[in-house]
Amino acid sequence: MARYTDSVCRLCRREGIKLFLKATRCETAKCAIEKRAYAPGQHGQRRKKVTEYGIQLREKQKVRRVYGVLEKQFRKYFAIADRKKGVTGENLLQNLELRFDNVIYRMGLAGSRNLARQLIRHNFFLINGKRVNIPSYILKKGDVFEPAEKKLSKYPIKTGLDNVRNHSFPQWLAFDQEKNQGLVQSLPMREDITLPIEEQLIVELYSR
Repeated sequence: MARYTDSVCRLCRREGIKLFLKATRCETAKCAIEKRAYAPGQHGQRRKKVTEYGIQLREKQKVRRVYGVLEKQFRKYFAIADRKKGVTGENLLQNLELRFDNVIYRMGLAGSRNLARQLIRHNFFLINGKRVNIPSYILKKGDVFEPAEKKLSKYPIKTGLDNVRNHSFPQWLAFDQEKNQGLVQSLPMREDITLPIEEQLIVELYSR
């Protein structure tokens, strides 16, 4: 996550769920949630009185941390979602899902969104044949993304391509294994997002 230098496992413990910030480690018994399923810090195990505002704030923080965006970025995504036709909360999640770093992660080309951001910044991927090194770039329906030819022999890409063959990715994405190309074949729908997110709480928070 941008400018966050502490252990990301603390974020999962703070939100009380697995945010899948450390790739395959999150799926093992070494996951911090498996060992200490309570908030970090000296008073982490105390029961706290939670207000309606507190619940809304926690939901917003959880989603922000899942996708690895800063508060200013998150507010911008919300403003865009609010202006679009449709349900604001679902529009917000759709914008976040279409971020370049999230698409690379969802396809299985990177073990975490954080790793996906690093690879993108180091010019490992192309979109529609052009180099794009902006993790927050929003893809559109019909966009084709692929590893840069010069990067195919690099360990992260070789591992990612092997992973794609055994990875279950959402229906709105497709992958051509012969060409090593991914495709945004449709826009993500609400049912494609399996994380326990209550986006209406975020809408209520920003509507105060």
